[in-house]
Amino acid sequence: MSRTDEFIRLALTQLPEEIVESDPTEMWVYASDWTRRAGKPGVVFLPRTTEEVCRVLKFCYEQNYPVVPSGGRTGLAGGAVPLDGQAVLSLSRMSKIFPVDTLGFSVRVQAGAITQAVHDHCRQEGLTWPIDLAAKGSSQIGGNLSTNAGGVRVIRYGMARKWVTGLEAVTMSGELLQLNRGLEKNNTGYDLVQLICGSEGTLAVVTEATLKLTRIPEESKVFLFGVNGLKNVETLFREARRGPFHIVALEFFSRACALAVKEQLGVDTRFTPEPEFYLLMEVEALAGKPLEEPLTEWLGKVLETGEVADGLLAQSEREAQELWKLREGITESLQKKSKVKKFDIAVAPHRIAELLAAVQTWFAGQPTLGLDYYLFGHWGDGSPHLNLLKRPGVDDAQFEKDYVIVEKWVFDVLKSFGGSVSAEHGVGLLKKSWLPFSRTPEEMRIFREIKKAFDPKGLLNPGKVLE
Repeated sequence: MSRTDEFIRLALTQLPEEIVESDPTEMWVYASDWTRRAGKPGVVFLPRTTEEVCRVLKFCYEQNYPVVPSGGRTGLAGGAVPLDGQAVLSLSRMSKIFPVDTLGFSVRVQAGAITQAVHDHCRQEGLTWPIDLAAKGSSQIGGNLSTNAGGVRVIRYGMARKWVTGLEAVTMSGELLQLNRGLEKNNTGYDLVQLICGSEGTLAVVTEATLKLTRIPEESKVFLFGVNGLKNVETLFREARRGPFHIVALEFFSRACALAVKEQLGVDTRFTPEPEFYLLMEVEALAGKPLEEPLTEWLGKVLETGEVADGLLAQSEREAQELWKLREGITESLQKKSKVKKFDIAVAPHRIAELLAAVQTWFAGQPTLGLDYYLFGHWGDGSPHLNLLKRPGVDDAQFEKDYVIVEKWVFDVLKSFGGSVSAEHGVGLLKKSWLPFSRTPEEMRIFREIKKAFDPKGLLNPGKVLE
């Protein structure tokens, strides 16, 4: 009997049978995330309560069996991929959303709650958890917090860890941590909530969270601008920063991305001719001030400068959603089009045009590479996405070889810009070797000591973030 078979046999004697899944036909869905990297789960645990999570982790700890936490598996760094028969701990059955606290502007949710469901639940009270992701229809709150998710509204609201005031989490040994309990103020020692947020399931498994909420804007507008040249995109961003509004989102994508969305999803920009870049901007009114008149005046000045080749203003909620489909459909469209490799990088916002210009220049000098590059992402917070697609007729081996060439160049140049190798997707499996490009040896030493304090046996999501 193999180690995994013996482990499953023992699990069925010590845990509720209905939370243990070992059928390969049922387990395959837990084998990968959006990276499409193939994993191999040995068994899947599907607890229904925090108490069952504690029991599962304590059992695995005693058996020295590694565990990979699993949310909606929408990650793009391989953080939820199980290797070599590791156990998967899925929180999908723990999806309860409790009543909104309309006085404290907060809501308690279990880790398996879908992000979109939380938005819909809070909208009934005129409130929202302002973390907005393309994957919101399938991502889970536990995963959002464990990866410190970003999304399209970071320029206005920041990352996920800013919007959580309490966590319930379980360590690998089965110990329950109840952290901060939803308090706005608690200045008593180290903040373990913030430490666990962004730890990618390597320190503890989030089972419940208290999320901080904010009001839904009373008035907002969505624009799509067509712009030729990176410098003109930067100029438009500077003008927007001085505009009579709050910028909620400022997203960009290249002509190649727009054409891919049109080809794969049938969503058209309606711009003729197609500009080199698109800038999608959502704004909301300043407190106590109307938006319409000052926005019209600002828009007129911008259009007079000549930086903008074309533009659209959504006239309804439906039109706004159609414009957002252009941006949110890019990842799906590229995955349908060909094999994809992704870079999720970050630099200071004032250097993003300079970085992307360097990317364009380098690729122009590499005509023999068997891949095409696509640029899009979050211009407003300095977080562009560089996606590489395998060209037709190029075999997988050549594509992988060419990717390694690009990867080394990208991270070398990124280091010279003082940037990060992962803006929001995390480190996971895919970026471990490049972590020292963004973190100092002193930081790496402290990371390892923190990991050992939480998980001395190294059984929780092993091989992710740190070796």
